[in-house]
Amino acid sequence: MTTFLGNPVTLEGEALKAGETMPDFEVISTSLEPLHPMQEKGKKIILAVPSVDTGVCNLELEKFMEYMKGRDDVQVISVSMDLPFALDRWCQAHKGNVLTTSDYKERDFAKKTGTRMTENGLLARSVFVTDEDGKLTYVEYVDEVSHEPHYDQVIEAIGA
Repeated sequence: MTTFLGNPVTLEGEALKAGETMPDFEVISTSLEPLHPMQEKGKKIILAVPSVDTGVCNLELEKFMEYMKGRDDVQVISVSMDLPFALDRWCQAHKGNVLTTSDYKERDFAKKTGTRMTENGLLARSVFVTDEDGKLTYVEYVDEVSHEPHYDQVIEAIGA
């Protein structure tokens, strides 16, 4: 069961599982261009976050920027329902190695990953780690959305 600030929420769609292939999805860049991150081969950490404007999401992204500093073999992608303008503002304030993207337009990522919370329309905090070929090696749907993910398990799954 997933909760948001202590209240149960409904996640729309099917949850992904380790061992499956991460589905191709379309998100929007900070320059309003459609992106398909899974069309590029390579290890990825894909973070579903409610909003970069919250303290926990900001902290999570900063920690992953630090953990992955110097790791050119891993792409870190953040997906939220934030508008691209808000994401661009966050990127300007936090120069780093996280690709921030928005699922506001088509909600394609949310539909394919089972991360959209019906009650508020935001994405539930989740982490998806893939190998070079897009196979999921780690999946975490954080039980309480206002909590941080298990960083140590993510780092272990990526092979750090």
